[in-house]
Amino acid sequence: MTNKQEIGVRGCVTMSQTTLLEEVIQWSEETCRQELKSVLPTLYSLHLHSDKRDEHIRILKIITEMFVPHLNVTELEADCFSAVLPKVVKMFNNLLEEISSQVGELSSQNTELHAFLRNILQIMVQILEALSGCVRHVCSFEETPALGTIRSLPSSILKVLKDTFQHCKNSEAVYSGRLSLVTDLLQALFREAYALQKNLMELLDRIVLGSTASEEEVSDILTVIHSLLEICSVVSNLDIALHANTWKFIVRQSVKYQALLEEHLRHGDIVSCLCDDLLASFHTCLELAEQMKQSVPQENAQSSEYKLFQKTTKMCRFFANTLVHYTKEFRAFLAKSCGRLHHLYLQLLSKFPPSLWSPVISATHSSELKSVVLVAMDALVAQLLPFRPFTEVVLAEKQLGAKSSPELWFPHCLLLVNITGKLPSQPEEVLRLWCEGSQFREDMPKLSIFQALFLSFRACSTERAVPVLVPGVMMNGQAQSGVTLHQHVCVQLSAFVAALPAPHFPQLEHSLLEALLQPDTQTALLVTDVWCFMARYGTAELCLHHVVLTAHLIKSCSGECYQLSHLGILLRRMMFLMTPQHQVELVEKFSPKLAENLPVWQHVLLRALSQDVRKQVEKDIVSSASVAVTGWLEKGCRLGELEIVNVALSSSLVVVQSEGAELECVSTILRMVTHLWPRMRVHQAQAYPSVRCTLRLLLSVTAALVERVDTHIICKALTCLSSLLSQKCPDDVVLAALDLLASLGKLFMPPEIQSQVLPKLCSLFSVLLAESSWILHQHTLEAFSRFAEVTNHEEVISQSLSSEETKNKVVNFLSKTVCVEETEKERIERLKSEKSALDRHNDRLENDRLEATADLQPCSKRYRQETSEEEEYDKYLQTAESTLKTLHDLTEQTPPPQWVTARLLDLQALITRINTARPLKS
Repeated sequence: MTNKQEIGVRGCVTMSQTTLLEEVIQWSEETCRQELKSVLPTLYSLHLHSDKRDEHIRILKIITEMFVPHLNVTELEADCFSAVLPKVVKMFNNLLEEISSQVGELSSQNTELHAFLRNILQIMVQILEALSGCVRHVCSFEETPALGTIRSLPSSILKVLKDTFQHCKNSEAVYSGRLSLVTDLLQALFREAYALQKNLMELLDRIVLGSTASEEEVSDILTVIHSLLEICSVVSNLDIALHANTWKFIVRQSVKYQALLEEHLRHGDIVSCLCDDLLASFHTCLELAEQMKQSVPQENAQSSEYKLFQKTTKMCRFFANTLVHYTKEFRAFLAKSCGRLHHLYLQLLSKFPPSLWSPVISATHSSELKSVVLVAMDALVAQLLPFRPFTEVVLAEKQLGAKSSPELWFPHCLLLVNITGKLPSQPEEVLRLWCEGSQFREDMPKLSIFQALFLSFRACSTERAVPVLVPGVMMNGQAQSGVTLHQHVCVQLSAFVAALPAPHFPQLEHSLLEALLQPDTQTALLVTDVWCFMARYGTAELCLHHVVLTAHLIKSCSGECYQLSHLGILLRRMMFLMTPQHQVELVEKFSPKLAENLPVWQHVLLRALSQDVRKQVEKDIVSSASVAVTGWLEKGCRLGELEIVNVALSSSLVVVQSEGAELECVSTILRMVTHLWPRMRVHQAQAYPSVRCTLRLLLSVTAALVERVDTHIICKALTCLSSLLSQKCPDDVVLAALDLLASLGKLFMPPEIQSQVLPKLCSLFSVLLAESSWILHQHTLEAFSRFAEVTNHEEVISQSLSSEETKNKVVNFLSKTVCVEETEKERIERLKSEKSALDRHNDRLENDRLEATADLQPCSKRYRQETSEEEEYDKYLQTAESTLKTLHDLTEQTPPPQWVTARLLDLQALITRINTARPLKS
């Protein structure tokens, strides 16, 4: 430059702002480079204090286009970015606020506002272009600059980018029906922001922070990652490629600087956002698949819906694989994210068949999604197996609580089964983590995987009722066809048990017993299957040990309860697995010669025993039962001791129901039945559960011996049933009565008693066929059909069908005609609604058990209240009255022995003493 030019330039600082800008804009690159130090501070000042939008953007463009290219690396931050960029961010935010405040009046007629808003949008595009120029300049250096030399640039750009993308995302709501007036500028704004972010990420990828990076540099890269994480949530519905590339950068930078950042990253937010994005893409895929299922019967690979489905499926794959990768790298920091990961797994699995909550899509689309999503989720579970927080989440009892979603119970069960398949290949410490529940009070409460699996299976009552079918295991290189959930769990759990090291068997046995003693019978059957596998897979001595344990538990049960029923099922099954020698040992330990052991033998199938043992057991059971019944009869038929008779009858029923019972044994049981029937009273059966149990057992034994029973006993039984049915007859008695009625078809009634028996048969069948309870009605139809198939008294059949409606029901049953067709969807919804009733029933049974257990504990003494005394008197007087009525009925049928008269006199004297002991209360 000449001396004259230099003097002119130096005078620029004193020029007016307009003159300066007009002068500078004419400068060459060389002039800008030479006057950089003198003019740039003035431009910064003008930029900072300018309050006009057009002038502001003009100054910014001069700075970024004419002077920034001449700044070296060390000058960028201190001499430019830190001074200029904060004002740029503020101005950009002001522009957005101005749009929001003015856009309500926008219309095609309001040309002035239209031009005003378009001008603002053009300025915003120019700001993004200016920032892009800064990034390109930094990228032009051969040597990648340190992050500290440009620290204001990334943070400022990311703030502007977030606001830009948010504005584009909300544009439809912001501009409402006037969006077409600014669409071109919004598209330009998005394109420029897209390019700016891409260039910024490429720049940051080139930067390398060493192990000696300063706290400021670590803080800066954290700001970049977390800012881009916020941008991810904004652009998720804007552009697939931008969304994916942003996530790639976040994970890439997080892994790149893992050692520096792992303790500072917002791992929970990153995992949560990845889960949300995966779930959103997955649901979009499902919606597209549902639309294609409804609109296009045949697969059309060229349709726009299918192409979009494939594109979205790729995004599902990307998010799933990214989540797996991030989890692998930062597992140690994801303790608080385990609940979210577990919930994600269940949500995804619940949308695939055979889940009852899965949408209806084609098998092809379902298979594509499975290969994308479930494969990755399986890898995720494998990575989290050794992680204690994940174990605590999966094995928490609250997973199946009242607050959990029913649609997730079945996926949770499948997850637990999946985990049992992976555990055998894991180290001992991982196995211990899953197989042991909480050991100490201070531990996080968790179940063992055995407990969790049985509880989960119990919760899936609807899936068991349908039943849903899951893929079977591989056999001979081929996958089995679908199997029920029961079979699936049984096979997988048994395989796990086979590989289980011995130290974990106590926990397994504890879980098996606990699950066996809960109310759900199908869960108890599953437990029995697994337990029997364990007994067969183990030694004969182990089998004997478990049988003895079960027998002791049966003896400890008082009265009838579901626990006794479940224990009886297990005992029956395991008796078949014992060696003959061990069967002999069992008979010695629990000799049926002793009445106290009959509760055990009433649950045994005698055909499970070897021939010699069986014959001896039959004789001993019948002998003990006969002694018990005879003793009860001789003692005056006391109701308080009727439980002994019930056990005797129940064990005798086992004998008469087995094939090939000794004739002598059958005759002895027949004598017992003959002596007991005359003692049955209808009013006692209604009032006392023990008498009702006796009646039920008598009906069952009589049905088994019907061809040997005297006709007067049959008359007595039918008379008793007629009286009961005229009142409210308990369901268990009705079911036993139906067995007897069905068996009567085998008999030809002698003419002399036909007038007594056949009308009662017709009446009983007629009443029961009109039963409103569906389960009793179904059993009645079955019993009536069995009776009709073999009876010689065909008039009973026609006379039992008292109405046209009843006749139609019987005809439909025999012809297997279903009157009301229920669609699959209606059936599933019905089963879902029935589950709540079933759960309430099981909860009531469990609560009754807990209350009964609590009653065993000593209670603190309480003062007896007046009303309690009256209740006590009333209770005992009712018992005495009922017993005396029964005794009166008995004396009318047969003359009483002489000792009865003496006992009655003693009772009379006792009543007199009670009346004269103290005055009665008024």
